[in-house]
Amino acid sequence: MHPIGCAGPLFIADVRAECHDGTVPELPEVEALVRFLRERAIGHAVASASVASIAALKTFDPPLFDLAGRSITAVERRGKFVDLEADGLHLVFHLARAGWLRWYDEVPKTLIKPGKSPIALRVRLDDGAGFDLTEAGTKKSLAVYIVRDSAEVPGIARLGPDPTTPDFTLDEFAGIIEGRRTRIKGLLRDQAVFAGVGNAYSDEILHTARMSPYALGATLSPEDVERLYRALRDTLAEAIAAVSGKRPEELKDSKRTRMQVHGRTGEACPVCGDTVREVIFADSTFQYCPTCQTGGKPLADRVLSRLLK
Repeated sequence: MHPIGCAGPLFIADVRAECHDGTVPELPEVEALVRFLRERAIGHAVASASVASIAALKTFDPPLFDLAGRSITAVERRGKFVDLEADGLHLVFHLARAGWLRWYDEVPKTLIKPGKSPIALRVRLDDGAGFDLTEAGTKKSLAVYIVRDSAEVPGIARLGPDPTTPDFTLDEFAGIIEGRRTRIKGLLRDQAVFAGVGNAYSDEILHTARMSPYALGATLSPEDVERLYRALRDTLAEAIAAVSGKRPEELKDSKRTRMQVHGRTGEACPVCGDTVREVIFADSTFQYCPTCQTGGKPLADRVLSRLLK
């Protein structure tokens, strides 16, 4: 059996562990990384930057070594991308599903051997501090770009509005949702629609809004739209506040412990006590509470039903 977009032979029980890891970095965790890097990196020059995974580096002009000697002047979040500006060049990276940033107050002097470690990129600053970008697993999708303008990165160029900005209004949100005959779960996750929201937080937003993941955007009433807008803004704001000031190594566990339904299949819903259910798709899963979100009715899971036959 080779289910569902996960590498290797798995039992059905393993699908849950492999496909919906609540530690995948999304908007709040990336925002926390950006704030951490602003405090530690701005004002320091890049002493060296070396790539250990050629597949991770998506650009060749300007070359990576052009970063050396340039001072970091800004660090910004663009959706789920991190953008470090260094005297006119931008080091942009996306951690994808299994990537992470490992910070060092003193970067190890050991050489990185390509293909021998999970390290994709190492950046050393002029004070000896710096970071590695790492990626676990065999399916590699972490991406690094060196560009003169962050808008040159295709994933950034197609981003929709950031739902956490002060000027993202209910009217703008309603205009985006109106007329879309797409399941609301998919709309929330679509980076061209809303920048930064991923699988885990869309589960949490829909649970807070007491809304079915299968609800169609076009069928939502004005009251539904406002409730979803408030849930979107509040859930992300609370998550950002919860992780603010944390070091990178603390963020994964912090995210796990704050989830109400995501990654909690079989556990009791903290709101109503019903059992949290899940639906498996080709490359991911989502979790929901039937009582809170679907009038007590479990959603059909056709993938799992086929596997059980």
